[in-house]
Amino acid sequence: MAETRKRYSDAELEEFRALIDEKLAVARKDYRTMMDQISNVDDADADDTPSTYKALEEGSSSQTKEELVQMASRQQKYIRGLEAALVRIANKTYGIDRITGELIPKERLRIVPHATLSVASKMNRNK
Repeated sequence: MAETRKRYSDAELEEFRALIDEKLAVARKDYRTMMDQISNVDDADADDTPSTYKALEEGSSSQTKEELVQMASRQQKYIRGLEAALVRIANKTYGIDRITGELIPKERLRIVPHATLSVASKMNRNK
């Protein structure tokens, strides 16, 4: 009778840590860029622009800023998810479905490294 593995090996966890570290570096850089853009949206004011165009620009600027804030918020959530995944790696609980206790397939973890549910568990939960 084949025994089901309860966790990923230390070597596999190290492989996931490297992947997550890469994604985390990119995510943090993207977040900083978004925050810089948010703070610069207000600085793009032109004093010599006619008032009708200025009103349109301010509306557009406000919408752009809102979109950037939403994107930054999602990015921040993604970063927290990746950081939590690093904690699970340190605790050697990474890649374990939090509902079934089974291993989440490596393919899913490579695509969504902060996943805590297998696709089946996620689909069952959303029913």
